[in-house]
Amino acid sequence: MDENQPEDDSHDTHSDDEAHDIRLAVEAHDVRLAVDVGGTFTDVVLLTDDELTTAKVPSTADQSEGVVEGIEKACAEADVAPDEIHSFAHGMTVSVNALLEEAGATTALVTTEGFGDVLEIGRQDRPALYDLDAEKPTPLVPRRRRYELTERATVDGIETPVDEDDVRSLASDLDDNVESVAVCLLHAYAHPDNERRVAEILREECDAHVSVSHEVLAEFREYERTATTVADAYVTPAIDSYIGRLETRAEELGVPAPRVMQSNGGIADPATVRENAISTVLSGPAAGVVGAETTAADHADDLAGLITFDMGGTSSDVSLVRDGDIERTTDATIDGRPIGVPMVDLTTVGAGGGSVAWVDAGGALRVGPESAGADPGPVCYGRGGTTPTVTDANVVLGYIGGSSALGGELELDTGAAHDALASLADEADLAGPVEAARGVHRVANATMTRAIRSITVERGHDPRQFGLVAFGGAGPMHASALADALDVGRVVVPRACGVLSASGLLAADEKHDAVRTYRTPLDDLDVEAVESAYDDLAGSVRANATDADAARIERAADCRYAGQSFELTIPVDEPLDSSALEERFQTAHETAYGYRMDDAVDLVTLRTTATIEHEPTTPAYAGAGEPRKGQREAVFVDERHETPVYAREALAPGRELTGPAILEQDESTVVVPPTWQGTVEADGTLVLEREAGE
Repeated sequence: MDENQPEDDSHDTHSDDEAHDIRLAVEAHDVRLAVDVGGTFTDVVLLTDDELTTAKVPSTADQSEGVVEGIEKACAEADVAPDEIHSFAHGMTVSVNALLEEAGATTALVTTEGFGDVLEIGRQDRPALYDLDAEKPTPLVPRRRRYELTERATVDGIETPVDEDDVRSLASDLDDNVESVAVCLLHAYAHPDNERRVAEILREECDAHVSVSHEVLAEFREYERTATTVADAYVTPAIDSYIGRLETRAEELGVPAPRVMQSNGGIADPATVRENAISTVLSGPAAGVVGAETTAADHADDLAGLITFDMGGTSSDVSLVRDGDIERTTDATIDGRPIGVPMVDLTTVGAGGGSVAWVDAGGALRVGPESAGADPGPVCYGRGGTTPTVTDANVVLGYIGGSSALGGELELDTGAAHDALASLADEADLAGPVEAARGVHRVANATMTRAIRSITVERGHDPRQFGLVAFGGAGPMHASALADALDVGRVVVPRACGVLSASGLLAADEKHDAVRTYRTPLDDLDVEAVESAYDDLAGSVRANATDADAARIERAADCRYAGQSFELTIPVDEPLDSSALEERFQTAHETAYGYRMDDAVDLVTLRTTATIEHEPTTPAYAGAGEPRKGQREAVFVDERHETPVYAREALAPGRELTGPAILEQDESTVVVPPTWQGTVEADGTLVLEREAGE
């Protein structure tokens, strides 16, 4: 070939076209990421079109490090580059850990003169009525960092304006070590002018973050508003720092900025969350309830609803889904401290896979609330743990085998688990490790059963009319035993049960809430004024939405009989009809308490929620491969059974199983007792039902 002749570039042109087509194909992929950080493990779900990849890695002290590790692991397994990811949803435990561990910011409280001790006095009730040694939680702000200002507002307006010189003097008095300031003045929910001016001056004069009650919770009830505002100030620096680190790490990976799950079960952008940190106290657990409702709703058409049961490494969370709606509350407490923002109604108990088993002074076997966590973790992890846990008991009972690999890679030391339970048996004067393991299992189950009864029986719901949705790393192992104790006849185990909180993040809608106290008898209701107030609230939530035009606005009102202390939240139509609202309240009161009255009804608080709906994608499921992995001896109700072990992901849709059986997957294990049978649904969901007559 003449070296001066132009080379044939058709091959190179073809390569360029191919590369272009490949780029277009990659861009056409819908690659979505979700990461949920728990107390023991960080769970990752990667959805590429309709292909699901999951990963589980140990949680880290700086949660962002574990998040990055999990993302890299999931991307490697899915053969996806991080920069191909289109969206990143995130649930975490930064704020709730700060509250539970009292590890938040050094916080000061600025309040009205004479009200500095509201935070400590609270409601003057006792944590345990008959326990003379019961102690209330330590106030997040000690007395020496509570500052009082001479000012006064009433429900009718400002009586005494705040003295700006006093505020500037106060600002100079704040210790240099104060990282955050909570401002909560009397009746600022109704007339915030004084509070607004105090906040403006403090933000000008101080480097500390400032949380303001009329921005955090514009509701009456001084204690709850103060406690919530203080909690927001207490956790905001930690959230701000964490989200900042995570955004930086995500950018370095080429991953989009994280959108964060809030306690209300909705997603919000990082800026919104950093401005309203208290909205994240139940971030991770709320995502699990959303995932359970999305996955299991189709299996509850003939039931009153679903009980969601999330058992992780540190604790168990239970909640209700009724009439297709997740139960929410504005009257929650975290470690005895009221948090008044809207959140998924969850009950949490200290019983998880890592919960430590111990013997009390009276010789009784106890489980939790102390947890072995991720480091060192249960004894069977082989990371230096020496105290037996619920997971070690499950190993001894045969529910988890030596060949099981938690997270796909963590090999278990079954001998160490047996030794730990043998030591516990000696201490508790039990026959041996198996009897000790059965005891640990029963005690943990009793704790979780009580939690479920508290949200069903104690609220007038019959658990026998509900199904139980089991998820979390340990939930599907214990679910059927709980169902037996509660006489629940159906257990639903989603395909991604071990990482369902992460999966729920992918299905979550965007949500924003706004609230304002507006007290008036319904008989004297000024409809025009109330509609104007609702318009203001709607404008507020739309301003936080990523697409205001796409936001669906829902309205509600807290109502009560005149003279009652607490309210019921009732949906409100547009336009407002006071007669219809009163009838809805009467019906709701009768449903909740079994009676209605002829007394006058008061409107107390207005609520507005903006929702941008997100259409969830159902991952493809085929169930390919050989499902039978072998068998091992497992203990059920003190009897040993040779129990077949299956690879859950290999079970084809339509496959029926009869207990006893054990289904293993990387992130979780499903235990099917002898009296239960199950069916694999088209999407990989396992539906278990108790055999007739059992």
